[in-house]
Formats: sequence, C-alpha cells, structure tokens
Amino acid sequence: MLKATETENMGHVRRTPLFPLVAKGLKYASGERALIDGLSLEIGETTRTVILGPNGAGKSLLLRLLHGLLEPDAGSITWGGEAMSGEVQARQALVFQRPTLLRRSALANLTFVLSHLPAAERTTRAHELLAAAHLEHIAATPARLLSGGEQQRLSLARALAREPDVLFLDEPSASIDPAATALIEKMIANAADDGTKIVLVTHDLGQARRLADEVVFLHQGRVTEVTPAPEFFSRPRTDPARSFVAGRLVL
Repeated sequence: MLKATETENMGHVRRTPLFPLVAKGLKYASGERALIDGLSLEIGETTRTVILGPNGAGKSLLLRLLHGLLEPDAGSITWGGEAMSGEVQARQALVFQRPTLLRRSALANLTFVLSHLPAAERTTRAHELLAAAHLEHIAATPARLLSGGEQQRLSLARALAREPDVLFLDEPSASIDPAATALIEKMIANAADDGTKIVLVTHDLGQARRLADEVVFLHQGRVTEVTPAPEFFSRPRTDPARSFVAGRLVL
C-alpha cells in the first residue's frame, strides 16, 4: 500500500511515489573524521529494512541524513527521483533511541499530533493508538512519569498517529526489558503489515532476525552489503559482516 500525498489532476487522484529511496556518494564529516564516507544505497518500498553494523559504523547518522535532519557534506538523496522537500519529510517519522515527549499526559501527547482531525475523532483515535500500544490504562498519566518501555511505546504510537509512509527507528528497544521489546516489535510488524515502510537500526541480532526482510550492513561509514535477511544471517558476504554475525570484534 502506498500512502501518499494526493493531488487532483483532471478529476483523478495522483499519488506521488517516494520510492526508490536512493543515496549516492554521501559524505559527512566531524572535523577531520569522515563518519559517512562515499556511502551509496538504494532502498525499495515493500521490504522491512534493518541496518546493522558495529559501533561507529554510521548507522544512526545515516537515518538522520535520510530523514533530512542533517545535510550531507557531499552526495545526494532522492525519493522517487525527487529531492528531499517539506512534503516528503512530512510523510516520514523517526523514533529515537531516547523518547522526547511533551510535558502532558500520555493521551495528550497523541491528541497533539492528531490536530488535523476533528476534536471528537482525535480523542477516539488517540485511545485506539494507546490500546494498540497496551497503554490505555495510563492515558491520564504524565508522559514523563512513565517507565522507559512505556515511554518508548508512546513515542512509537505518536509516530504512527500520522500514518507515515516511512518509519525510521533508531534502536527503539535499547535498554528496555524483553516484554516491552516484544510489544514494540509487534507494533513495528503491524505497521509494516499496514503498508508503512520500515527502516530500523538495531544492535540486537535477535531483533534483526525477527523483523528484517533485508539487511543493510555498514562498516566504516560505507555500505558493504545489502542482502536478503535469511541469506545475510546464514551466509554473510563480507569479512566484517561475518565477524559481526559471529559476535567477534569487527575491525
């Protein structure tokens, strides 16, 4: 399913495609250190894409570049052949490793982002999202008082509230317990089933095995392989990827 901005053209609805997402020759440096170094990548619409790699490989930075939060020093990023724009960015959402929530109730965090809906529909939809995240019992609780797992589920529910075409996730279950992780993975899988493109960064190989259709492996700021998930986990193509899957130090 392609959820897209619609425009009227001679009585017909025209949908603007976002894919393929193509990055060419991306470079991004901090001082003299190249963090992303000539990275090229093409991502399609229908798969759940998981980005793996050792610490410092550039995974989180790549998400921010693709989402338009940062500008590359060199190279280009196009969505369906078009450059990043406000319209394209509005059709995406990014969930960070550490949630940033409003100083109001869990319910109000959701109604705030549903302001495009009539008031009655806004509240109904917010309760539906809380129920899907197993959070309805804390609807009136200030978001800042929730546990880490509850905050992350609320952050994910808020990202999904606007029905994004693309959902970027940066280590969404880091530092939370297995039960909360399972709920987050269920929310991600349900979003993918509903037609949302998933691009997930994780350090958790078990999570990657459960969620990935394809794996993008980064090493030293470059993509070293893009492989269907079953093949990646059984037969990685590169030495760094083989070391990573085996739990060895990646040099």
